[in-house]
Amino acid sequence: MEKKRGFEVIAAYKSKEIHLPIRATNHAAGYDFEAAEDTVVPSIWKVIVKSIARVIKQKKTDLIFIEEDKKYLKSTLVPTGIKAYMGEDEYLQLANRSSNPIKHQLILPNGVGIIDADYYNNENNEGHIYFQFIHYGLTDHVIKKGDRIGQGIFMSFLKADADKANGKVRSGGFGSSGR
Repeated sequence: MEKKRGFEVIAAYKSKEIHLPIRATNHAAGYDFEAAEDTVVPSIWKVIVKSIARVIKQKKTDLIFIEEDKKYLKSTLVPTGIKAYMGEDEYLQLANRSSNPIKHQLILPNGVGIIDADYYNNENNEGHIYFQFIHYGLTDHVIKKGDRIGQGIFMSFLKADADKANGKVRSGGFGSSGR
């Protein structure tokens, strides 16, 4: 039987007891992804408060202080240990769990993630799927290995009549297709 779409554990996580994503109920659209390892998602407030305190202490409003703190105001990537295969006219949409914002103050900064078919087994990272989070709670949040962190929904897409491929080959993830 020909494989159409599904999930596999990436090589680096084969011995780490990673569970393939599953649907939680018979009518669920999304496949629940788990964290592959413990990950701390820092509170954005720690950086904001420190930045404000430094500006007040120095009695300056220089943007230099803010520029210095930008490196700390970033998303946290949570590994899943999973890669996904699918048809060339499909993609895997990554979405937050509905309980994450209300229970854990975790949001996906990009709203949704898009895993293209050519991300599977790419030369840079084997197609390893990560969820990226920002934590707006007051203290850091620890995601434990095995915690359900997000969901993936396989979807089809349409191409425009005049669609032309540019000939590029994917080499990695997160912005690897340009800019």
